[in-house]
Order: sequence, then structure tokens, then C-alpha cells
Amino acid sequence: MKLGARIFLCYLTILVICFYYPVNWMEESLRTRYLEGVEDPLVDQANLLAALIAYKIETGRFDPNLLTLALAPLHKRKLDARIYDLLKTDVDMYVYITDAKGKVIFHSADPQQVGADYSRWRDVHLTLKGRYGARSTQSNPAIPESSVLFVAAPIMIENTIFGVLTVAKPVTTVERFLKEAKSKIVNIALLAGLAAVILCLLASIWITVPIIRLKKYADDIREGKRAEPPKLGRDEIGDMGTAFVKMREALEDRKYVEQYVQSLTHEIKSPLSAIRGAAELLEEKMPPEQRARFMANIRNETGRIQNIIDRLLALAELENLKILKKIENISFGALVKAVLESKRPLCAQKRLTVAVNVVDDLMVKGDSFLLYQAITNLLLNAVDFSPAHGRIELALSQADGNLRFTVTDEGPGIPDYACSKVFDKFFSLQRPDSGKKSTGLGLNFVKEIATLHKGTVKLENNADRGAVAILTIPL
Repeated sequence: MKLGARIFLCYLTILVICFYYPVNWMEESLRTRYLEGVEDPLVDQANLLAALIAYKIETGRFDPNLLTLALAPLHKRKLDARIYDLLKTDVDMYVYITDAKGKVIFHSADPQQVGADYSRWRDVHLTLKGRYGARSTQSNPAIPESSVLFVAAPIMIENTIFGVLTVAKPVTTVERFLKEAKSKIVNIALLAGLAAVILCLLASIWITVPIIRLKKYADDIREGKRAEPPKLGRDEIGDMGTAFVKMREALEDRKYVEQYVQSLTHEIKSPLSAIRGAAELLEEKMPPEQRARFMANIRNETGRIQNIIDRLLALAELENLKILKKIENISFGALVKAVLESKRPLCAQKRLTVAVNVVDDLMVKGDSFLLYQAITNLLLNAVDFSPAHGRIELALSQADGNLRFTVTDEGPGIPDYACSKVFDKFFSLQRPDSGKKSTGLGLNFVKEIATLHKGTVKLENNADRGAVAILTIPL
């Protein structure tokens, strides 16, 4: 499992645990909180009515029959009371009174209950014992929402419990409140959960994106690409990225030195052997013209060594250049024409025809000196392999937001075995005219310049004859 998925699952697990228990507790305790809100005023109402009844009894004005007649129209009264989202249309609260033995002496909702024994009901039983009496009973056992809340208060006369007054309130509206509240809680919890999941996903992406960049950077280095260190921020991942860069530089420096020492040793061995052989022969007596030939050979080989060293130094400087130091807007067509103008004498020596198909309005950002060198190397390579009286074509075009520069010659083309090696250091093919090889650093130099400009270069056989070099650079 990937790190991002693991981080997301960890966040999700923590989220579920942290959300589940509070929401579950809230849902379970919601009914109790609502019933508390209903029961509290019922306690006040029961004690208020009990005090009024006690006063009437003490003054001899309490008559259950008259009270029944007075309250009879109450339950028939139609209301139009808008209580926030609740529309109340009738009075659903009722009252009953029992004597000191628990027998009903008054019932506002059902007068037929007068004389019934309520002494075993919890509200009456506890109140007669001087304790707080309350109960919740279902009026219809088949309907869980038919609960009725009973709250009792003692009728006190001269500090003696004369009877019990109970206020009864169906909790139907409470059940409706609960259903609506639970629905809202679930909806809010789902929305909050969805938002939290999205935030967890974004957080996991935010954490893993620098790691993904660092991995891509490591892969690019492993594949030999010239990759710039990614932007990782100033946290621990950024420190790790800095450590990666330093490690890469240390390893590359060591590998770079080893590679160049081996390459330089290999390339210089042959001319040194030729110089040594010529020097040993010069110690012997020989005709002046033969001596001059050996001296010329020594000069040629030392010049070759000097050329190799100069090219290596230039290539080493280019390879150590991580990014372009000088960036300017360049007319690539004008640069091609300038290179061609400087190499016309060389083309004239071989009587080459150079066809130019370029425009001046294609602009690129880069280092004009390096691009000049790249164009020069590609043109010289085409000149070296072109036959006398041959044709070279320079073309410039635009495709997919890239500049495409091609150099086509009519030479012998590239052997199959050399197609994958032409851009390697020190790899060179024999020139058709002289049979000699170059330093093998020119095309590698072009490749480094193309990479610095975030472009590509390739050399392949042309469909008709010869070879075509293609340099691509973003516009």
C-alpha cells in the first residue's frame, strides 16, 4: 500500500472514531435532554396547581365536580399556536388528583377514572411517601411513541399530605422533535464527515506530493537525466531532499572524475604511443625529408591531444552547469544564418550546396553562445560526412510548442551498430574523405546543450540517403 493511501486511511480511521462516539452519545442523550426540558416545567406546574388546590381545600371551596365542569371545554378548544416549526392545535396536558390513599377524586381528561386506585402508580406512590414522584407510561404498548410523562406534587395541608396532584403530558411532540433533530444531526454529521474525508485526502496529497517529487527526482538521476532538485519546502522532507542533492553531487563528482580519467587515458594512449615511436625513430640517422615527416607526425598527435583536452574541459564545464546562467530571447533563425555565414569557406572547399529554409520570427529562451556551438557542431558533422558536391539542408519549423531544427546531409548514413552510440563520449566514425576519426565529443556536447535548454537531439538515417540531425527546443 502506498504511503498516501496509508496516511489517508489513518486519517479516516481517526475521523470515524472521533466522529462516531460523540454523534452516538449525542443521539442517545438527546431524548433525555428533551424530556428534561419537558419535565422541568411540569414540576413547576404540578406544584403550582397543588398549592392552589390545597388553598381551596383549606378554605372549603374545593368541589371536584365543579372543577370537572370548568375544565371540560378545555380539551375541546382549538388552538392555532405557532411554536417555531411546531403548530399546536389542541391542549394535550391533563391533571388528576388522588386522596391520601391513592384513590382518584378528580380527572380532567377522563372523569370515569374517579374512584380508581392509583396508589401503585409510581408518581402517586412516591409522592405519598414524601419523595419526588414521576413516571413515563405508554398509553398504547404497541406504539413506542405513545409515552405519557406524569409528574406529581403533594397537596399539603398543615404540613400533612392530603393527596397528590399529577400533571400528565404526552411526549408525542418530543418524539417529533427527536426525529427531526436526529435527522438534522445525521445530515450535519454526513456533511461534516464528507468535508473531513476531502480534507483528509487533501492532507495526504499535501504530505505525499513532496515525496513523489523526490522519488521522481531520484528516478531521473538513476536514468541519467539532468534533473533539477524539486521544490520541497523547509520541513523534514525538504531537508531530506537537500541531503539527496548533496549525496548525488558527491557520487557524481567521484564517478565523473573516474570516468574522465579512464576516458582521457584511453584516448591519449594512442597518440602518445605514436609520439613515442616517432621520437625513438628520430634518434636514428635518417634523411631530412623522413625526419620532417616524423616531426610533422609528432606535431599532429600533440595537436590531437591538445584538441581532446580542450574539448574535455569545455564539456566538463558544460556538464557541471546545472542550469543556464545566461537566458535571453534568441531568434534561432538568425543564429543559424550566422553559423552558416562563418562556415561558408569550409563548405566551399568541398563544393557543398547548403539549402536554408529558416525564418527569423521563431524565438527561444536560452544561451545564445551555447546554441551557436550546438548548431556549429551539427553543421560541421554534416560537412564531414557529406561527399564533394553534395547537398546539406538546414530547416527550421514549429510543432507542438517546440522549435524543430534539422540538418540533413547526403553522406553514407549511420551504421546500425552505431545508432545507439553516436552521442556517447569519444565515439566517432571514420570520415569518408580522410578515414580519420574526430575526438568523439562534438555530438555529446550538443546533447548536453539540448538538455540544458530542456530540449532533445537525435541523429538518424534519412529516408532517401544520408543522415538527419534533429534538435528540438521549447519555444
